[in-house]
Amino acid sequence: MQESDIQFLENSFKKYYFDHFDQIKVPERTSEREFGYQKFNSGMTRHIAIKDDKELHLMLIQNIPSDVYCSNAYYTFPNLPMNEKDWKEADLIFDIDAKDLNLSCRKSHTLSICNECSEISKNSSQCSKCNSTKIEKKSLPCKNCIDASKIEVSKLSEVLIDDLAVNKENIHVYFSGNEGFHVYVYNSQFQKIGSRERSELTDYISLRGAIPETFGMKKLKQDRALFPDFDEKGWRGRFAKQVFGSKSKRSKIITELLANGYASFQKTLDDVSENIGVKIDPNVTMDIHRIFRLPGSINSKSGLTKIQCNDLTKFDPYTEASFISDDTVEVFANCPIEFKLKNKKFGPYINEKITIPTFAAVYMICKKLARIA
Repeated sequence: MQESDIQFLENSFKKYYFDHFDQIKVPERTSEREFGYQKFNSGMTRHIAIKDDKELHLMLIQNIPSDVYCSNAYYTFPNLPMNEKDWKEADLIFDIDAKDLNLSCRKSHTLSICNECSEISKNSSQCSKCNSTKIEKKSLPCKNCIDASKIEVSKLSEVLIDDLAVNKENIHVYFSGNEGFHVYVYNSQFQKIGSRERSELTDYISLRGAIPETFGMKKLKQDRALFPDFDEKGWRGRFAKQVFGSKSKRSKIITELLANGYASFQKTLDDVSENIGVKIDPNVTMDIHRIFRLPGSINSKSGLTKIQCNDLTKFDPYTEASFISDDTVEVFANCPIEFKLKNKKFGPYINEKITIPTFAAVYMICKKLARIA
């Protein structure tokens, strides 16, 4: 990224942190958390202890980070190296990202940027100009991406509340600032469990590794009575609704499943898991030492803010998470896809000099689709 672009982004981010510090969600038990940040074009600074919101505000204004992070873990000594921090417990966090949902719309709004000659083209694995395969993919997520991610958030909430007895008030949903959502679970019975147990939890939530016996199918001594009923709780009930469709079809479909045998049932179960299991990133949830993007901070992949969603159904990140100013700026834009921010349409732009609001310029520069004129 060019120096003039970095300067522009830093100025825009600094103004945001100065004007909108009220958006920053300073975590509870602040002094027990590890903080970290990144600056544009440089590495991560970690193992920072912060006492309160004043210290956090000072860190933001002094350093103007591209990204700010905070641990989900609580430590006795958050500023010491990892093996000396003395881990106490950690909030449970789930990451749902549109890029992991195998959506058909992705092809239409993913761009390929050549790292050799900077040529930008529609989604491809090779540069159309210099034939290089050193390609960086950038996506401009659409409404369908956000809606599909919301469905996974709703599915996750249902499993947490109905199956795992998590209190609804302790589940907080945040737009990640780019392509999905972070779901935080506070003050649950899972606070003190380690990485392995969290991994098992993600297997349950995503219905990964499910075996036919759990759903009534046995290799030997088959028994119709073992199959799930329509009104059962948990995954057995969800399986019944997905596979049987209605109570009246249950008996007929069980007969078919038994006739087709164990191996066929496993295939059916794998397909059902793919359809109704919650699509979360297991590596995120099982990592008890990770630092996560701080709620209220800007995501440098987009210039949008990581923001809490109080009404998920109505939430629109492209109006509600864009806080950068409306002042106009001149940029050279090469963005062959149309996008919408703050109810305004932008693009497509093919190597043109344009005057646009700062919030749209920041979005494109963060995506490497524009530079300051």
